[in-house]
Amino acid sequence: MHFFMKILKVALRSILRNRMRSILTALGIIIGVSAVIIMVAIGRGSSQRILENINSLGTNLITISPGAAKSSGVSQGSGTINKLTFRDVEKLRKEATLISSASPVVIVSAQVIGDGTNWFTTIQGVSTDYFTIRKWEVESGGELFTNRDVIANKKVALLGKTVADNLFPYSSAVGKQIRIRNIPFKVLGILKSKGQGGMMDQDDIILAPATTVLYRLKGGEFIDMINVSAVSEDKVTDAQQEIELLMRESHRLGSTEDNDFTIRTQAEMLETISSVTGVVTLLLASIAGVSLVVGGIGIMNIMLVSVTERTREIGIRMSVGARGRDILMQFLIEAAVLSVVAGIIGILFSIVVVVLLNYFTDFRASMSIDIVLIAFLFSGVIGMFFGYYPARKAAIMNPIDALRYE
Repeated sequence: MHFFMKILKVALRSILRNRMRSILTALGIIIGVSAVIIMVAIGRGSSQRILENINSLGTNLITISPGAAKSSGVSQGSGTINKLTFRDVEKLRKEATLISSASPVVIVSAQVIGDGTNWFTTIQGVSTDYFTIRKWEVESGGELFTNRDVIANKKVALLGKTVADNLFPYSSAVGKQIRIRNIPFKVLGILKSKGQGGMMDQDDIILAPATTVLYRLKGGEFIDMINVSAVSEDKVTDAQQEIELLMRESHRLGSTEDNDFTIRTQAEMLETISSVTGVVTLLLASIAGVSLVVGGIGIMNIMLVSVTERTREIGIRMSVGARGRDILMQFLIEAAVLSVVAGIIGILFSIVVVVLLNYFTDFRASMSIDIVLIAFLFSGVIGMFFGYYPARKAAIMNPIDALRYE
């Protein structure tokens, strides 16, 4: 222990003697550690927010989309010839015993004109069941549209909070008129805010009757998806099987034909999103980790310069009894101390950045002790690894040659 403390004092003295060089050397590790922690924190925070928003829809949500999940190993999307119609929705409502509600969803993106301003947003055509499935409510003073409005193709709309604030910044939108693709719609109410969902603003939306959106805005007879709510969480799997049988009947599929639609439960969506966000977080951490390696290379370069400058000092120490391993330990400890101190500074800096991000922006960054410890330990390993070559070079010097060095 006494030997180690003695070597540590020598290493610290050397670091303090060259403060500016030490600061510049540590800077790469500081940036690397903070970048890794911040990137992972942002990735995890975004993932948590997305999963929370999906969970808030309820674990009994089932989504039906057009196109088979896979065809010859290739996923089919809504652009294939397989389509969903209002007839599919009606069949599910009438014959499915394990679902409580079903709603068509027709999606259109368009420029909307309000009180002298315009706003580009997404219009979703839905039925009244959609309000229950997705837990949408309106603010006081407004009202939801009715089944009669859907059947009659009424030109009525419900504005998300973001849309309402942008189209009617100085007055209430309720009862006012908006124009979508030059077609007038009466605003019945403002949807209660749901906030940000990952990187998406859930309030940047307009809801209108599905028939109106399909026939007046989109055209054609095909809807984009069907949202279904199972009667209970424990009946989701049975409901999924029942929906599959009814959809196959509706599409007149033979026993040997594959499904021309895809049914996904909430659990499957959560699993897929967790997998994707996990990969994205790992990718962000890997990219940031490159800066840690660059910081390690910086330590090696500076240590090599230091070894060259201190050649005579090394020779003197060896001539008075210092062994090669003493010199090796001294330079390794210098590299380790630099990287560890830099790691601590990087952690503190990343904590400040994460707090500021959460306070001043819509990002959610989620730090955890595991990633902090991993980044800290990795910074120490980087310092030792890249510091070994300069330390080894110093340790195997010939004392006589070192003393002659000018």
